[in-house]
Amino acid sequence: MQKSETKKSIAVIGAGISGLSAAAYLAKAGHEVHVFEKHNQPGGRARQFTTAEGFVFDMGPSWYWMPDIIESFFNDFDCRTSDFFELVALNPQFEMIFSDLKMPVPESFQEMKVLFESMEKGAGEKLEKFMNSAQYKYEIGMNDFVQKPCHNWLEFISPKIASSALKLDLLTNFRSYVAKYFSNKKLQTLMEFPVIFLGASPKNIPALYSLMNYGGYKLGTWYPMGGFYQLVLAMQKVAESQGVIFHFNHSVEKINSENGKISSLLINGKIHEFDTVVASSDYHHSETLLDSSQRNYSEEYWKNKTFAPSCLIYYLGFKEKIPNLKHHTLFFENDLDTHIDSIYGEKKWPENPLFYACCPSKTDAGVAPPDGENLFLLMPLAIGIDDDEQIREKYLKKMLERVEKYSGAQNLQSKIAYQKSYCVSDFIKDYNAYGGNAYGLANTLSQTAVLKPKIKNKKIKNLFYTGQLTVPGPGVPPSIISGKIVATEVNQLKSLKNEKTI
Repeated sequence: MQKSETKKSIAVIGAGISGLSAAAYLAKAGHEVHVFEKHNQPGGRARQFTTAEGFVFDMGPSWYWMPDIIESFFNDFDCRTSDFFELVALNPQFEMIFSDLKMPVPESFQEMKVLFESMEKGAGEKLEKFMNSAQYKYEIGMNDFVQKPCHNWLEFISPKIASSALKLDLLTNFRSYVAKYFSNKKLQTLMEFPVIFLGASPKNIPALYSLMNYGGYKLGTWYPMGGFYQLVLAMQKVAESQGVIFHFNHSVEKINSENGKISSLLINGKIHEFDTVVASSDYHHSETLLDSSQRNYSEEYWKNKTFAPSCLIYYLGFKEKIPNLKHHTLFFENDLDTHIDSIYGEKKWPENPLFYACCPSKTDAGVAPPDGENLFLLMPLAIGIDDDEQIREKYLKKMLERVEKYSGAQNLQSKIAYQKSYCVSDFIKDYNAYGGNAYGLANTLSQTAVLKPKIKNKKIKNLFYTGQLTVPGPGVPPSIISGKIVATEVNQLKSLKNEKTI
């Protein structure tokens, strides 16, 4: 990023991943940057908490994928992830549980090919072809396609992108694409799993996102010792090394503007003036801080968008070890499409849910007391549904019964030393998340690139947006990229100097 000719005072609203990224890049460009965060710590959905019983829980992200994208952030500031935390490669990367099979996914790609071949003749060679294509999409997609600010389609008119258009498979749906390679239903499910993070059924996601398979399965599944929150703390340290000032327990209550530019922010009841504002908070919520006439999008616009799921999460601390449980386990004994339909079709609690279990204490002894176990359960849900404690408990029981069946453990509920649930209403309360969404907008073709909410306010020249509701989309690596994209745009903005009162 080039050095800005004119120093600006910049406010970043929210210290989530995209806010941390934007703040670091803006400060590196020479601006005075202040980050205002409503919570008492950075991270947003990637926060962490410690219990009196000695359990350490990452609250959100737990899949450390696309390590090269994360590493590139630190490289931009002349450092490395290893300067801040230890990364451990998981083997197996995770285990997928079907009604009649346990499928551990090995760290080694050669071993993965052997696994595929054992389940379908010729699938090992087809996996290599699939991954070669996925690598091509990854290199073009992550280095060119997702780095655009997406103001208009002209940004994508370049010889490199044009020559790659057909190979990117933008108009083929992911399910059909996978089926061209593999006929075994379990292998199809395994290959479809990564795009569930993008918030839609595989039949509604462009085949471009096979790049997720490369970014995950081929580049590996990792774990930062101490928990995913170590990445947040490292990004905060990088930002502070560039001069960023953090203000925790500070809620932005109103964005004031005059003559087409922001005049001030109302923060904890006090007025503060800045030259530029970057909203890393939920996009819809950020717009409610403006007068309705100054918003990019109406309420009707948001109602018609397809959001990625919310989820039911349980943070559970156990008094004893749970046998036969891997660091990551996917419980896919039930039908994927039926669960997906409960999210996007009927919008109800699923009858026979799929869910994910993360047990980081299998890798990291520091996240649970001796002889204890740290277990994070996550079940995708429709946004905007009722989530009272009674129904949460009903699904906790369902999930624990399946963990017991798989692991051989007995009476797990009686062995819980710590328990906390987190669901739709909590996402709304803590993050002002539209409908209680957990992962932003679904990456469907009609909500990709230029068709996503814009990173610039159309009526206020010094207001920008970043995060999972705008480009490039949901996930930790895309949020890091989003912050960098917005910082570049702000850095190109002509001076709009105000007197600041911070």
